[in-house]
Amino acid sequence: MPNSTTQVYFIRHGIAAERGTYVNDAQRPLIQKGLLKTKQVAQRLAALDLYFDTLLSSPLVRAVQTAELLCQADLATAFQVFEPLAPGGNLQDWLDWLGERSLGHETVALVGHAPDLSEWAQQLVQGGHDAQWVLKKAGIIGVSLSDPQNAIGHSQLFWLAPPRFMV
Repeated sequence: MPNSTTQVYFIRHGIAAERGTYVNDAQRPLIQKGLLKTKQVAQRLAALDLYFDTLLSSPLVRAVQTAELLCQADLATAFQVFEPLAPGGNLQDWLDWLGERSLGHETVALVGHAPDLSEWAQQLVQGGHDAQWVLKKAGIIGVSLSDPQNAIGHSQLFWLAPPRFMV
């Protein structure tokens, strides 16, 4: 992918119901506070004229709800569920998916979970994740990369914002 840059926004889902309150953890939804804060973050991103050409979401309910709020704020026209964004997903699966696309200057948002998203972003920028980056609920990390096949350790951090700076 020569002479092109992909901007990737790693977005953690909003505040969800407490762990252990649902038999199936994948069904834990955003709570009212999570819905409100995530909606505020989405509105702020819209006010900054941000738009995602591609929006991928973990299949878990709380991530899907977060992606829906991003779409409702006109940050993307639609999203698709992407299994590798479920907890324990594999960064290389996403890089392979990205490498199969013919991208120009595209903006991609990935909605998922901690610690995976922050670890992925750190691997892209630093080549590893020894000093754990922390991505708060409804927080955002932005990374630019030019070659999905050579992205690990060769990408650039351009955005790191906890939700309190976005509302």
